[in-house]
Amino acid sequence: MPSSPFKRLPHLATLKKTQGWQFVMRWSKRLSVWLGGIAVALVAIVFAQATERSFELFHRALVWHPSIAFIITPLGLGFAAWITIRFMPGAQGSGIPQTIAALSLDEAHRRSVLSLPIAAAKIVLTSIGLAAGASVGREGPTVQIGASLMLGFSRIFRMNSPLSERSMTVAGGAAGIAAAFNTPLAGVVFAIEELTRSYEARTSGTVMTAVILSGITSLALVGNSPYFGHSMAVLDIGSGWLAVAVIGIVGGLSGGLFSRLLIGASQNGLPGALGRLARKRPVIFALVCGLALACIGVLSGNTTYGTGYFEARAMLDNETMSWAFFPLKIFATAVSYLSGIPGGLFSPSLSAGAGLGSIVAPYISDIPHNACILLGMAAYFTGVVQSPITAAVIVMEMTSNHSMIVPLMATSFLAFGVSRMVCPHPLYKALALRFLSRKTESEPSKLRTDLSDKIDVAAPKKPYSFD
Repeated sequence: MPSSPFKRLPHLATLKKTQGWQFVMRWSKRLSVWLGGIAVALVAIVFAQATERSFELFHRALVWHPSIAFIITPLGLGFAAWITIRFMPGAQGSGIPQTIAALSLDEAHRRSVLSLPIAAAKIVLTSIGLAAGASVGREGPTVQIGASLMLGFSRIFRMNSPLSERSMTVAGGAAGIAAAFNTPLAGVVFAIEELTRSYEARTSGTVMTAVILSGITSLALVGNSPYFGHSMAVLDIGSGWLAVAVIGIVGGLSGGLFSRLLIGASQNGLPGALGRLARKRPVIFALVCGLALACIGVLSGNTTYGTGYFEARAMLDNETMSWAFFPLKIFATAVSYLSGIPGGLFSPSLSAGAGLGSIVAPYISDIPHNACILLGMAAYFTGVVQSPITAAVIVMEMTSNHSMIVPLMATSFLAFGVSRMVCPHPLYKALALRFLSRKTESEPSKLRTDLSDKIDVAAPKKPYSFD
């Protein structure tokens, strides 16, 4: 007698158990994303307060006696470099290359750059750098901190699959940008354009949820206040294109040269005696960088220290700034980054871009001064990171000026094209590939090739690098 077909169906109890487990896993994932997004915003706010207080201490010391920078800055950079090299090598650099690289690493390697101890070290060491006057920002570190926190929550809720960890990494980085600048839209664009370079449907919901919750938490605690205040700048479409062309070309050229310098130093090290000192005595090299920063600070009238927030804000308020601020701020940022201490490039690049706009504005008639400042910020930032949409959206949201979005986009894409001619490879991706090649030297098969536009990732000629 043929067996009944109903005997081949799963038992009702087994079916209910499977459905119950899927229900638990589904809500565990949602809860981890919700809690992670809120946690990223809370930590980003604490981080912002810590860095502001740190730089305020340095500013007070400068007011007491400007020459004290020749003591505080070398010692601060040397101490931060020693702590980083000795105890927390995963905290070095801006944090964005490490986060991009983590998307292509296995779990063991990923934990060496994305973990709660690394996040805590990033906060402390970046604050030390700003207390010493380094020209660094907190936004890049917040990306690594956000990714570390989101991964931590995914592990707590046992979401250990490669896809889950990848999506939580991207979501954490995006939430970090959204909370750091109080710019939710920029967080989403940054995740698409910089972290993944593509829009992946399977991770987009996680990214959007984390960014929205992070943004809501930041707005609830900090308020709806743009990073650089409200800008009323407008640009006439007819006469404004001259400013777009000039600033876009100069910003892309200078930003591309800056990126090329950092990529070259990462791959091959610095030339001559400085390169030998950086390889053999990195802490002493950081001390030398501190002395160089103090000298730059004196030449700039103490305007090149820190993130550059106050200088950019002053220029947006139509205050004049010396033409030397633009090149000196670039130089100070390069020296700070090459010193090996933790710290990002976002805020210093925006500040340097404001300096570019301030230089160009007097030579272009009938163009508002603060409109040139906004264009300069977008142009130089794009030249450095080669993410034009992110640059335009960040500047728009940070100044709450939606009327400038078309000129900002035009300037950013022009700067992007010029920068690519000078520096063919995006800065963060090049540093991420350099980081990946060192992490996987013993296991080259683990180096994934899903990061397009390949560059030479062979072993560096010199063992010391600055990414």
